[in-house]
Parts: sequence; C-alpha cells; structure tokens
Amino acid sequence: MLKPLNAFLKLTRFEHSIMIAIAVLAAEVLSGSLPSAVPLAFSVVGPAFISAGAFAINDYFDVEVDRMNKKNRPIISGEISRNSALAVAVLSFALGTALSYAINYYCFAIAISFSAISILYSYKLKEVLLVGNLFVALSMAIPFIFGSFVAGNSISNAQLFYTAIILLAGLSREIDGTIRDYSGDIKARHANTLPRVIGKQASAEFALLLYVFATCIAMMLFFTVAPFKHNFAYLIPISAVCSTFLYIGAGHLTYSSDKFYAFSRKSSLVAMGIALLCIFLVAIA
Repeated sequence: MLKPLNAFLKLTRFEHSIMIAIAVLAAEVLSGSLPSAVPLAFSVVGPAFISAGAFAINDYFDVEVDRMNKKNRPIISGEISRNSALAVAVLSFALGTALSYAINYYCFAIAISFSAISILYSYKLKEVLLVGNLFVALSMAIPFIFGSFVAGNSISNAQLFYTAIILLAGLSREIDGTIRDYSGDIKARHANTLPRVIGKQASAEFALLLYVFATCIAMMLFFTVAPFKHNFAYLIPISAVCSTFLYIGAGHLTYSSDKFYAFSRKSSLVAMGIALLCIFLVAIA
C-alpha cells in the first residue's frame, strides 16, 4: 500500500501541490474577501490536482531525459509504469479543471489553459529557448492570480508584486536547472536551452540577476506596500529567503558539482515555500 502511494507522491511532486494550495489561499486572504466553504475548498484542491497532472505528464514525456539526469524518477526506477503515469495525469487534469469550473468561469479559463499549456510544455515547449523555463516559473506564480479571481475580479498591487517575486525567483531556479541538466537535455532532447546558447557561466549570471530583482521587489514591499509595509513579521523571514536566493545565485557562478546543484534545488524550493508561508501569515495577521 505504501509503495504505490510513495510512487504517486514522487511522480506528482506533491510538495509542490501543497505550496500551490497555500499560495491560492494566501491570495484569497490578501484580497480581503474569502469565498464560502465549498468554493474555498475547490479553489485549493483544484490547482493542486492540476499541478500533480503537470508533473505526471512531464515524467511521461521525459523518460529518455530522466534516464540520463534523474534515474530516481518513479518511471525510470520501475515504481510506476509509463501508462499509469499518463492515467494519473489525465485524471488529475480532469479533476482540477472540473473543480475550477464549479468556482467561476475565470478560474475555469485559467485551469483549462494552464492544463493545455502543461501538456504542450512537456511535449515540446521545454525545448524552446526560455519559453519552457518561463512556463515553469509562471506555474509557481499563477496560483496568486487564480486565488485573486476566486475572491473577486481584480488583482491588488500587493498580489501583483508578490507574483512578480515568485515569477522571477522561479525563472532563476529553472535556469539553474538547465545548467545542471545541460548534458541530458542536449543528448536526449536536443533542447535549445539558455546554457547551450550563451554558455553556463552567462546563464548563471543571468539567474543571479533575476534573484537580485526578486530581492529588490521583496524589500520594496516592506517600505511601500500594505500589508507588508513596516511589518517586521514579513521582513525577518523574507530577508532569510532573499539571502538564500542570493547565496544560491552567487554559488552557481563558483560551484558546478552535482552536490551543490542538489543543495541549491532543495534549498531554493524550501525558500520559496517559506516565502509563500510568509505572505499567508502576514495576510491573516
């Protein structure tokens, strides 16, 4: 019983679904108008299913790349079959879009569009210069937009700025990933990644610049935008998050070992999780 469950959690990267649910809820709280219980539940579960579907379909298409770069992925290790991964993806997308449809047409439009683009990304878009990276970064930021439309028909300045922080940090994280997966991406998919076009060093410099921009916006929120303005409950954790981002970005200019890439990928995900938790706590305070 535990083995199939573990395989499912690995396939869908369930920790990302939890982060997305928190991001949606934070956006709803920031809007100042929480929906009733049923739409609220649908709004956090629906995007979580779509995220699960996106990761499952990615593993379905990425078998050859994962044989080179990520031998611990559940399809490669034999924990789950390729057809089962496809079934998980289809079911997850169907459930996610159905729940979003039950909320309102705005949420349904976001859900169906994102599901379709997720499939296109895994099939082909990830091979297009920066487009694939931008899509993955957008997948981290779109929950704030989704959550805003659950609660109302507008997006506040605070929501826009925080979306920008997550988008920039997510794009930087994905560029770091293309540096790490450079050999496999080229050999298996002939992907036109940024490191292939401008080199690993220049790509690392660009990723660091994106982290710097994200940090600047995060600090600007503390000085100018409510509810973050002069809020030390926001400043202290977000400073730790930004310090982590900058350390990772600078580290990629110096270190190129598999050990550092593994550390940076995990720590950047933890940092983004803390950033999401931070906005949620500030919003409910």
